[in-house]
Amino acid sequence: MQFLDRLVEQRIEAAIAAGDLDDLAGEGRPLQLDDDRLVPEDLRVAYRMLKNARFVPPELGTRAQIASVQALLRHATDSSERRRAVARLALLEAKLELDGRSLPRGAYRDRIIERVDR
Repeated sequence: MQFLDRLVEQRIEAAIAAGDLDDLAGEGRPLQLDDDRLVPEDLRVAYRMLKNARFVPPELGTRAQIASVQALLRHATDSSERRRAVARLALLEAKLELDGRSLPRGAYRDRIIERVDR
């Protein structure tokens, strides 16, 4: 393995010396790393591939809808608008529950919805 490490380092140094790594997109800015700590290690590569292909599992789409309905509820002033939002929220939560993917209750649930909402 040391041979391979040395070879890689030599190629990187040669590319730097030749200027091949100058003016790259995002140079000087922090990396945007995915927070995938909650994804099991053996599934991370598959999840990242799906994400890069812009595939969103239906469950995540439903959770995003839940987050937007909850945001609507927080800012709703009209009582009929609020009732419709509560009904929509109950329908979406029932859909997740039928799929066996119900949302946790309480503060943990709110943190998950906030993260999806970002």
